[in-house]
Amino acid sequence: MAEDRSVSIEVVYRGIFQKTLAQRICRSVVLAARKRGHTGTAFARYGDSPERNGVPAKQFAVVAADELELEASMAKYEPSVVDVSIAVDDTLVKGVESWAWYGRQPIWKPVRANGWLLVTSDKKPDEVLAQTDAAERPYTLGIVPGGASFAGLWVYKDDHTDFRVLGALARILPQWIALDDAKAASLELAKGDQSAVASVQYGYDSTAMRPVKPGEGTSGHEVLQFTKPGWTTMRPGIIVDARKPGERNPYYKKYGARTMRPVVNFDTCIKCTMCWLDCPDECFEVTPEGHYEVVYEACIGCGICAQVCPVKDCIVMVDELKFTDNTDKWQLWKQDHATYNAWFEDMSGVSADPKKGTKGSVPPNANPAANPATSAGGDE
Repeated sequence: MAEDRSVSIEVVYRGIFQKTLAQRICRSVVLAARKRGHTGTAFARYGDSPERNGVPAKQFAVVAADELELEASMAKYEPSVVDVSIAVDDTLVKGVESWAWYGRQPIWKPVRANGWLLVTSDKKPDEVLAQTDAAERPYTLGIVPGGASFAGLWVYKDDHTDFRVLGALARILPQWIALDDAKAASLELAKGDQSAVASVQYGYDSTAMRPVKPGEGTSGHEVLQFTKPGWTTMRPGIIVDARKPGERNPYYKKYGARTMRPVVNFDTCIKCTMCWLDCPDECFEVTPEGHYEVVYEACIGCGICAQVCPVKDCIVMVDELKFTDNTDKWQLWKQDHATYNAWFEDMSGVSADPKKGTKGSVPPNANPAANPATSAGGDE
């Protein structure tokens, strides 16, 4: 941050589902900072931000020492460099593709050297880092305890994610957000509910910090970067490129919208076509044997296929962070049933043999968003 005269914070969230949460985080940052005599503002990325189901989008909070410094910080509408990036869903660490012409970008791309990446997650820092693009500069990864807070559309689930994040920010930015001010802001926003104060303290105390050195992370993610043509190089007229059946956009893959993905038990598939018919993104391909294979590059993880499949546990939705690539799996099943079925069982927690049922005691389609802050009295 330039001479400690201002600080920029971005919140990366899942379009529509976490919009209110992102707004509340940014609003709480500005309110807490103002209690210390600073000034600030909060805003969304653009008016035409792609607020579609699951597609990453951004909100920002900028806090400055005075109005003049704030005006200087706002010279460019969207900060190209931020001090803190907050991902309110840990699957976002696999990359952000919120604008088709940007391609997939590392979650830490706008974070300055020695800045912070805060991620709400119930996983350990090393587990999250393992799915984050290899760092090009040092930063600190902070894991704010709690699962991704999804409410659905415009309904807000008040589970105090915003207050835990505010507590974590007070810990890393005490010169801008004092802990007492964060608690006072949370109490005001929660209309006097003291549990909000406990959640701020919990985020302050329990956020796990992990310094990240250049080179740490994964190099396994697909690189999707290209240059949008300028007006002088655009082709004239209205042109629609013809594509062959089954051919998909080579740049915009859509999987950045995904928090879970389906895995298929081909042994129990009855070839009913329901997944193929109902998939809104046409991401199923028909195999020579008549099974239906998921094309993971095109899948947004909506879960409709698992909902409409008439065979129990034939299609199971699995946490996206369990996967390290987008390789389609039917060929593996075709070549080696035993290896594929072992993979299916490991990923889904369900036996590939329908007579044996679910492995373990946790339903595979359950969302493990149990909130550790409950013990602190902060959440529902």
